[in-house]
Amino acid sequence: MIPARIDRLSWSPFHTRMILALGTAWVLDGLEITIASAIGPVLKEEETLHLSSTAVGAIATVYLLGEVFGALFFGRLSDKLGRKNLFVVTLGVYLAGNALTALTWGNDALAITFLYLTRFIAGAGIGGEYAAINSAIDEMMPAKYRGRVDIGVNGTYWGGAILGTLGTFILLDHMDLNLGWRLGFLIGPVIGLCIWNLRRHLPESPRWLIMHGREAEAEENIRQIEEAVEASGQTLAPVDESKTIDIRPTESHGYLSLLRVLFKQLPQRSVLGATLMITQSFLYNAIFFTYTLVLTNFYNVDETKAPLYLIAFAVGNLAGPLVLGHFFDVVGRRKMISGTYLLSAVLLAISAVMFNAGILNAMTQTIAWCIIFFFASAGASSAYLTVSEIFPLEIRAQAIAVFFAIAQCFGAIGPVFYGWLIGEGEDPGKLFIGYLIGAAVMAIGGVVEIFLGVDAEGKSLEDVATPLSAVTSRPRATG
Repeated sequence: MIPARIDRLSWSPFHTRMILALGTAWVLDGLEITIASAIGPVLKEEETLHLSSTAVGAIATVYLLGEVFGALFFGRLSDKLGRKNLFVVTLGVYLAGNALTALTWGNDALAITFLYLTRFIAGAGIGGEYAAINSAIDEMMPAKYRGRVDIGVNGTYWGGAILGTLGTFILLDHMDLNLGWRLGFLIGPVIGLCIWNLRRHLPESPRWLIMHGREAEAEENIRQIEEAVEASGQTLAPVDESKTIDIRPTESHGYLSLLRVLFKQLPQRSVLGATLMITQSFLYNAIFFTYTLVLTNFYNVDETKAPLYLIAFAVGNLAGPLVLGHFFDVVGRRKMISGTYLLSAVLLAISAVMFNAGILNAMTQTIAWCIIFFFASAGASSAYLTVSEIFPLEIRAQAIAVFFAIAQCFGAIGPVFYGWLIGEGEDPGKLFIGYLIGAAVMAIGGVVEIFLGVDAEGKSLEDVATPLSAVTSRPRATG
């Protein structure tokens, strides 16, 4: 009865605390990427670490590799050891990695190795957060709120980007550089420490507990949640006994077993998840990591002013999921996901034509990006929502980790490809073709959603994806 007991709840202060405690993961990731991008050029200065351009560029690569490793490693542990254990551990790993980064002392071989190791550790912590926290939020969130909450939380990445931009602007422009860059890497740990205590007092996912045969703990935790909701003044509705599901706890799945489930039992859902994740990752990495090059090389924006354009870009990305998230629960997943992907593709193609015609300037180009990514950001967030709800509970965190890792690997192609297209800004025609390719990639995601999308709005997770351990007569999800 645990899924039914969770889904009957209405919003309460408990759910707000859970979102504040867990949703900060995306804020931290946006903060990290932005701070690392802004601080990179500073680390080339003699008064800081005096790194080469190659060494600076490798910092982001190492961080992204850490994210992939962390997602796969901690995703496996999250399914095996529990959501709470992992979302406490991954936060600690991230805090340690970032705090140690600030202690890098120079540019000799040992110091550079230390720097890269700490960035890898910080990335591993954030990568692990994606798997453990998306699982925990979905499993403890009532079905009627799941879509808007997941999409809104994923969109807060851009809130972190705004904080990172403002923080580095203050630290790097108004403080000694050698102190400012170190303090920049400590902004995230300060935020992380503020939510540490909130996380420690959250209950373990009752769904995860019952799936692992820990019935007494599951009952205790679901009762804690219900008591917290009742304390807010709600009267709980009776539980619909027709929602009962019988399960027989089984052994945890390794990645080989996971791949068999994904591509043998659920091939259509696997194609859907991979397509949505890859297409949004390619577009985002292509545009986000090269936007300053476009501004400086094609519009002659001063390099010191270019990062400030990110604030407007980030505001559009943050607003999209917050404004549109509600409709993914009301209008439906398939219509909204395909709509946001296809609309962002069309808008990107239109802006590409305007760019090639030479009728855009730095301001109007940024406005165009804001409008495009208002929709694309909601679509990208819905990709994470999709892979976190269409696979069975026993493998949920690992499935998120696998598709996140696949997306990161394909997404890494974008910055290199678009950087080559941009060059020194001598040929806008090449970038025009690149923008059309980006539009086509997003359109593919939208079309695949139309044909393979899962109508998960308002449904219990167990109705969307029947647990592998279920022994009820409830029909099992396939395809």
